[in-house]
Amino acid sequence: LQTCLNQQDEVIGQEMEATNQTGGCTALAALYFQGKLYVANAGDSRAILVLKDDLVPLSCEFTPETERQRIQHLAFLFPKLLDDEFTRFEFPRRLKGDDVGQKVLYRDYFMEGWGYKTVEKADLKYPLVHGHGKQARLLGTLAVSRGLGDHQLKVIDTNIEVKPFLSCIPKVNVFDFALHDIKEDDVLIMATDGLWDVLCNKEVAQTARSFLAENRTDPHRFSELAECLVSRARGKKRGHQWMLDDSHEASYDDISVFVIPLHNREED
Repeated sequence: LQTCLNQQDEVIGQEMEATNQTGGCTALAALYFQGKLYVANAGDSRAILVLKDDLVPLSCEFTPETERQRIQHLAFLFPKLLDDEFTRFEFPRRLKGDDVGQKVLYRDYFMEGWGYKTVEKADLKYPLVHGHGKQARLLGTLAVSRGLGDHQLKVIDTNIEVKPFLSCIPKVNVFDFALHDIKEDDVLIMATDGLWDVLCNKEVAQTARSFLAENRTDPHRFSELAECLVSRARGKKRGHQWMLDDSHEASYDDISVFVIPLHNREED
């Protein structure tokens, strides 16, 4: 799976160059093979297993915040990639000219926690990773730190390429079916960040269990559950806004959901 996505990224790069196009995407893939489920994630989509008595996360999101240390370490090894426009250090806030000579908190690639450093003029450059949550950006450009494509993407008004920091290599998690008693309503749910921005794993699992229990004879119940989850995250229009049932803002991102049953798998 890791080799596959790496090769796919190379093909995308070649095709984009040949057609003079730009663009990229994240990737989330699942493979069932010889009694094991392999889930590969390169991006900010998510996969979870909803079992009768358990909930198993099978991926983690890759964002500039979650991969801060990898990104900073790359900048440490190859400082020319920043073209003297960015600083690899992370600070709790954007520094200003008045901060020069003052001691402030900072983090570098080898640090889990925060330390102190005296601010230098070079520290006033734009940070390599800036912002928090959905607003966090890699080189002020991308909200994800792993994905396919974007080979030609550069930071606006510079010659700095984003791709060296944007990894196409996924993290692969493995679930061994032999260690679990899979029930009829156990499912794999794969979805883009538009779902997870407004619904947590537990809420999605509760919705899945309730929906499937009430629709046992419907042959299309798994695809209908996916539609149900999309509708719930999209919310309902109230005035000029889309709102969830609990009056919180609905998802404003794209929402794609797959619900895959795990029971009665054909053995190899």
